[in-house]
Amino acid sequence: MHRFLVIIEKADGNYSAYSPDLPGCVATGKTRAQAAKNMHQAIEMHVKGLREDRTPIPKSHAIAEYVAVL
Repeated sequence: MHRFLVIIEKADGNYSAYSPDLPGCVATGKTRAQAAKNMHQAIEMHVKGLREDRTPIPKSHAIAEYVAVL
């Protein structure tokens, strides 16, 4: 099993998603949930393509953290 950080951002009228560890693997959706679902499918397809091409699947290095500032 592989785990990848997914960033979901609000855009103009929709949401966009990407994974810093999988360049070029992106998705959009009308809602945050739809963008997350579409990104999950995009990652599955991306990893499947890497396997078919016999290209190594990148290890996840990205992390995220919220910082509170007063």
